[in-house]
Amino acid sequence: MARKADEPLVLGIETSCDETGVGIVRGHTLLADAVASSVDEHARFGGVVPEVASRAHLEAMVPTIQRALKEAGVSAKDLDGIAVTAGPGLAGALLVGVSAAKAYAYALGKPLYGVNHLASHICVDQLEHGALPEPTMALLVSGGHSSLLLAPDITSDVRPLGSTIDDAAGEAFDKIARVLHLGFPGGPVIDRYAREGDPAAIRFPRGLTGPRDPIYDFSFSGLKTAVARWIEAKRAAGEEVPVADVAASFQEAVVDVLTRKAVRACKDEGVDHLMIGGGVAANTRLRAMAERRCEDAGITLRVPRPKLCTDNGAMVAALGAEMVARGRAASSWDLSADSSLPVTETHVPGHGHGHDHDHDHFHELSKDNLYS
Repeated sequence: MARKADEPLVLGIETSCDETGVGIVRGHTLLADAVASSVDEHARFGGVVPEVASRAHLEAMVPTIQRALKEAGVSAKDLDGIAVTAGPGLAGALLVGVSAAKAYAYALGKPLYGVNHLASHICVDQLEHGALPEPTMALLVSGGHSSLLLAPDITSDVRPLGSTIDDAAGEAFDKIARVLHLGFPGGPVIDRYAREGDPAAIRFPRGLTGPRDPIYDFSFSGLKTAVARWIEAKRAAGEEVPVADVAASFQEAVVDVLTRKAVRACKDEGVDHLMIGGGVAANTRLRAMAERRCEDAGITLRVPRPKLCTDNGAMVAALGAEMVARGRAASSWDLSADSSLPVTETHVPGHGHGHDHDHDHFHELSKDNLYS
């Protein structure tokens, strides 16, 4: 039993957007990371359509869970818990995951953990680089979020220092890619074009970097508008748009602000580690600039491999395993999806439960559960 206490075997389900992710971890070791993406179904709309995403999750859920169990070489009855993203995210998509997690937890007689999507993005780094230092400074950048978070304890204490006040970084990438007719999603394609361009070709604005601006908040709406107008002016004049230079200059503006503010937060808070997560953390220029600036500032940079930066079930399982290992309360059967779950709520415990091994919610199960 000692091994289970130290290294819980947990299955995690992630359905906050358009990825059906199922991961299985044992402690800090990744055993399986199965993902079914519906991104191609959204491409013709130029963005994620919630109803399409929800239906895709329904179709993919059971096969993806079966694939993960097979890949991990474990049986469902061996699991120590089921973790699921309870929020934030698209309400309908989240509900599919929460419902599936409840069904499996109930059938298996296992504790259920509804966890926070953003905290999961931080915790996934444990699968790559081992236990997180405490506190950890995290810069999360994705299609829906650009956040600076201080995490003294990833299971119970995550503090927001700054966030985007309009468009998130990933959202801005998608919109500029659309203006440049490069398709969806925008992040990977702009990254690719930017490698052939000059990041200093066009000086685009850096949002919220003035002396009176909030020091840790982000704004990419003005940048997006400036880039779009620059492109429109070129086209109106009958001139060819230098796509690679625009992509590189736009990307540079985003990455410059993100890394500058993250390093400043580390210095101000006296934290010597910076973790970068979320889909935009796969961006090669962001990684390179963060590495250089962290090195100059004496800060250790931790960035998971690109596959673990985008939405996946492994990150949910990682946080779930940490919840089990630290004896955090399991969630109640009335766990629901919360599309705007604040990052300060790292998980959604059972009603009236403290932070201990209180798993009353599944004691009411019959011992002859469906999988025994």
